[in-house]
Amino acid sequence: MTVEPKPSARPADAPVARNFWQRRVREPILAQLKQGVTPDKIALTLALGVACGLFPFLGLTTLLCFVVAIVLKLNQPIIHIVNQLLWPVHLTAIVFYIRSGEWLYGIKPIRYNPNEIAHLFMHSQREFWQHFGVISLCAFITWVISVPFVVICIYYPVRPLLRKLAAIRQAKQAKATL
Repeated sequence: MTVEPKPSARPADAPVARNFWQRRVREPILAQLKQGVTPDKIALTLALGVACGLFPFLGLTTLLCFVVAIVLKLNQPIIHIVNQLLWPVHLTAIVFYIRSGEWLYGIKPIRYNPNEIAHLFMHSQREFWQHFGVISLCAFITWVISVPFVVICIYYPVRPLLRKLAAIRQAKQAKATL
């Protein structure tokens, strides 16, 4: 008497059924971690992460990094790590862009106290924007002008280094498989 093997529930080449957690949470996160990991994309991610991290408005750099990484299909974790590492520089960059905007547009430098600014922002948005709207616009335009320079100064020196590291890594992997 011959015993026939039980037919499997699914053929070996059939796709595995995925549950909600895998489709909606796990796979998108893994895709973001793996996205944009070529040397050129990582160099661009680093450069744009620095440029976005210098954005002259508090609290908007994370959103800006998120949008830029989505639109350009860059690596989200890398751009956000760069952004977070720039927090110590961010306040200095805001002052730099404000002062550069004042100089660029010939605006009389304003004296400001952070406590007064916060108080004005919390109590009267209209008055806040009357006092600081023009200088905020000047700081923003100055930042926009600086972005290509920041990106070029980071992207082009970092890209060959990352390409060389990738080549070294591939050579080690090829050697290990032999």
